[in-house]
Amino acid sequence: MPEPETTDSSAVPQPTFGQRVKRARTRGGKTRAYVADVMGHSEEWVKAIERGTIGMPRLPKLLRLAHVLGVADIAELTGDDRIAAATFTKAEHRQLPLIKQALNKYELATADRPAEPAEVLEARLRQAWKLWHAADEPGTAQGHRSRIGHLLPALLADTRHAARTLEGAERRRALMAQAQAYHLAQLFLSFQPAPDLVMLTGDRAMAAAQDADSPMAMAAAAWYVNHLHRDAGEAAEARVELAEQAVALLPRGDDPEGIARRGLLYLAVAISYAKTGQHGDAWRYWDKADADARKLGDDYAHPWLIFGRGIVDGYRITMHNDLIQPVKALEVADALNLRSIPSATRRSYHLIETARAHGLLGESAAAVSYLQRAYRESTETIQYNLYTRSALPGLVTSGPRVVRDDARDLAQELGVPVPA
Repeated sequence: MPEPETTDSSAVPQPTFGQRVKRARTRGGKTRAYVADVMGHSEEWVKAIERGTIGMPRLPKLLRLAHVLGVADIAELTGDDRIAAATFTKAEHRQLPLIKQALNKYELATADRPAEPAEVLEARLRQAWKLWHAADEPGTAQGHRSRIGHLLPALLADTRHAARTLEGAERRRALMAQAQAYHLAQLFLSFQPAPDLVMLTGDRAMAAAQDADSPMAMAAAAWYVNHLHRDAGEAAEARVELAEQAVALLPRGDDPEGIARRGLLYLAVAISYAKTGQHGDAWRYWDKADADARKLGDDYAHPWLIFGRGIVDGYRITMHNDLIQPVKALEVADALNLRSIPSATRRSYHLIETARAHGLLGESAAAVSYLQRAYRESTETIQYNLYTRSALPGLVTSGPRVVRDDARDLAQELGVPVPA
């Protein structure tokens, strides 16, 4: 009697996402170098995708990769993998509607009230920056976005009014204050589902800085615009040109404000080159940022841009990660003195990047441990971080049971949906 045909396919191993990518690439006759060039990454990035060292990218990049590979149906790459919406979408802060309303509000008639003096606006901004960078208060749910969210609408309105009403040197100071208010709004909106408003704030900040005719303000705006263009996938050359133009406007000398802004712009260029896998240029510009940090001394950190020894070293972790060098990233992380960075949001970010390095090496226990540390450092930094939101679902299903349980607990705290 013949054996019945089996319909059980559970024993047949299914190709991984990386294997599917490699199969589509080789079938289409495309080299890793070609895919890397079109995607704006290095060959090491493509190799890491195919080997499974890097997981499935977020939806916009996934769609772009499918197009580059000539894949009509994205399921050909994802297979049976379930793509959770939370992996590819950004969490919305409860105060986002208020910020949207403030940015979309136009006061065509001049307000019937006197403008606040520039020095008052500057004092309010100093306080707002302190709240942004401060550590979370124990026992409260007030993260840095929540702390400044209710301040931003009034700051935006009052700096706009002052820039329209004041004259001469006071107007220039008001415009520089307005640029900073837009920087804060851009930071609030980052990693939120409002990409159009993120671009709007960056553009308005640069316009205010140019109207003030302030090289210092334009340099700060160029740092933030650089992040916008990098996240939007703009060409590295355009970002480098913007930074170099801003550097050229800065006065040469021993003024810490000028040195900090120049170093920050060199750091922006270094990060941009690392994102596209250009090792030599990335480290050449990092060396320039490092030299400016050395001029300012180990104890220096800009009061709101936070440029200094700490973040120059901290961004080395990100650069090594982007260049697919996780072992070197962890060497930097081991030597980094986080307490030298006077910003809880930045400390949390660098801890997340350390977790990313461990994730690249498949070290799930260490990755979860560093994400837990990042959570304790700044809840709203990790809550709206895209790596965290994309990595946690995978960490819940891999590694030892205790690691999976810790990952699940953290995901629940952050509101990240994970597999049941």
